[in-house]
Amino acid sequence: MTPKKTQHQMQTNKRFTIPYWWKVVFAFTLGWMFINANKYFLNPILGEIGLDYNLNNTQLGLVNSIFFLTYTIAQIPAGAFSDKFGRKKLFVIGFILYGILTGVSGLMAGFTGFLVARAFAGLSSATYYGPQFALSSEAIPEKNRTVGSAIINSGSGIGIAFGFILSSTLVLDKGMSWSVPFYIFGVLTVLVGILISILVKEKNPEKVSQQSEQLEKSLDKGKEKVTILSLIKNRNLLITFLVLFCSIYAFTVVVTWLPKFLETERGFQGSQVGLISALVPLASIPGALAASYISDRLGRKKPFVFVLIPIAAIALWATVYVHSTALLITALLVYGLFGKIALDPILISSVSENVDKSAYGLAFSLFNFMGMMSSVIAPWFVGFLADKTGSMATGFYSAVIVLAIGLVLMMFFKEGPKVKELGA
Repeated sequence: MTPKKTQHQMQTNKRFTIPYWWKVVFAFTLGWMFINANKYFLNPILGEIGLDYNLNNTQLGLVNSIFFLTYTIAQIPAGAFSDKFGRKKLFVIGFILYGILTGVSGLMAGFTGFLVARAFAGLSSATYYGPQFALSSEAIPEKNRTVGSAIINSGSGIGIAFGFILSSTLVLDKGMSWSVPFYIFGVLTVLVGILISILVKEKNPEKVSQQSEQLEKSLDKGKEKVTILSLIKNRNLLITFLVLFCSIYAFTVVVTWLPKFLETERGFQGSQVGLISALVPLASIPGALAASYISDRLGRKKPFVFVLIPIAAIALWATVYVHSTALLITALLVYGLFGKIALDPILISSVSENVDKSAYGLAFSLFNFMGMMSSVIAPWFVGFLADKTGSMATGFYSAVIVLAIGLVLMMFFKEGPKVKELGA
């Protein structure tokens, strides 16, 4: 082969090389799909689980609350460990274990055993979030970070919709045991974990560990030591954490109780429940991509929050207020477009812009910890309200109130030049 042909071949190969950050986005989008599918696919079949174990709404809410309790408690230790001992290693092991425990959950004959299995599943899944966003934030170029995060986060919507549709079709339409979806998603999650381990390469984990150690000694150099307290003392970070709490509270109310609300108070049956519930996560995908794209171009986040939250709150109010099927579906589509998943990439980008890279693991874990506390509270609390009032409408109205609080908090967010150091 002549030098010219060799040079041409090299240029051709270079031209068609897939950028590494694209591979990272693809891998983590799949991961986010199954992390979320496994969290929520049981919600359309909560009634079947309740019949099998003879549970009321408060106890059914506990099924999700116990999962999110262990998931939330483990967030901060997982992030700190990942910064010190290797991000990829921690989240791949946790992800595969999460798949195994999802399958084990379907094997439990008693309610106590089922809760224990869900608790351990929540614990294992906690190793994913902080390390994953730390790696993706490092891999994705800064100018594409919000859009990249939006694509990754779109896996959440796809996974939830897939889980809703599959579980409701198999169990409510086909009459299969409620444990079957647990087996299916358990196996698929293990396979995706193996794929992620192949595609994602951790760059210099020893260097990350050294940076973490250097950061711990940074007081000697006049820099603020990175601790949980120092992160919370950063006003923009604290507001971001609290707004996420409000956003996830509303989202948790929808994905946990919407299927049962549609079945018991709107008269939908079988796979209709899963299909209509899936509208929310599916509609969220274009909303997230559009909001993050525009936010990246303009470089401002606060204005979008002031658009997204009020529209999401009005849509949730309309969901329980209207009785027309067409208006109900419209309200759910609007919430999907402007709700939590559309807001997430903007908040994630806000965290990455307000914290040092070497503390990403801890920062994103704290971010998720603060947000997911609402997922511990919301399932049980809304179930409790439903038992006391005889209607799930009160739970949805509580979500509207919490979103309004988040909007007020965002007024204190300081929009300005990108902040790269803690405490700035």
